[in-house]
Amino acid sequence: MDNNMGVEGLRLLITGASAGIGEGTARLAAQRGASVLLADLNDEQGERLAEDINAAGGTAVYQHCDVSNEDDLEAVMEVAKSRFGGLDVLHNNAGIHESALSDKLTLDTMSRDVFEKIISVNLTGAWLCAKYALPLLRESDNASIINAGSTSSFTGYPQCLAYGASKGGIMQLTKMLAVDLAPDGIRVNCYCPGSIHTQMVDNFLKAAPDPKAMLNTMTMTHLVPRMGQPVDVAELVCFLASPESSFVNGAVWAIDGGSLAWRGTLDILGMEPQA
Repeated sequence: MDNNMGVEGLRLLITGASAGIGEGTARLAAQRGASVLLADLNDEQGERLAEDINAAGGTAVYQHCDVSNEDDLEAVMEVAKSRFGGLDVLHNNAGIHESALSDKLTLDTMSRDVFEKIISVNLTGAWLCAKYALPLLRESDNASIINAGSTSSFTGYPQCLAYGASKGGIMQLTKMLAVDLAPDGIRVNCYCPGSIHTQMVDNFLKAAPDPKAMLNTMTMTHLVPRMGQPVDVAELVCFLASPESSFVNGAVWAIDGGSLAWRGTLDILGMEPQA
């Protein structure tokens, strides 16, 4: 494969593809010549996204998928084989925050069912996707898995008990899979976004006791004084998927506007976050 091709010609499976970072990655990768298999629970949004990409001259197929359901994963891999002839990149992007399921987000109020649902989708789901994609990835000459971590893989936030635990697990799962799959020539990397403007973040803010204060908490640590956008992360995902990153393996990439680089807030620097 030409080392200057980027993602052109690659076949990507993107979970949680219908919105947010998944949608941003799907649009950018397809624009650059990749074939994208969109997996999500939101059939209406997923089908619409596939139609948009195809109408713009890209190649996209949508398939309903719950990443914690093994029957769904088997079906997705069959679509990858039948429509694309295989798979080169698995983008484990699907994720959920407990605020989407409940307003009881503290240790003493959160139910076990909510906690286990978050782990099932965010962590076990990523493991299952890798497991079911493995036979196809083994047949690729540019195989990789790209996992969605978070700054909460590294540090604590209020009202993020289950989400943070799952993302800490994702960071370590990335390293373990990189070791386990090295003999197969399959690279495994992880990106950890800061505050990115997605529906999940909007829902999290709405669930906060003081949404404005929480937004300030999320953005005042960004040395790049704004909320991140899905395309910011999509650029990194496309790089990690491409042959240009062939020497990158088992790595955890912060894409957080500088949030983890220090222990302060922008007001110390005489700055304010942009809208």
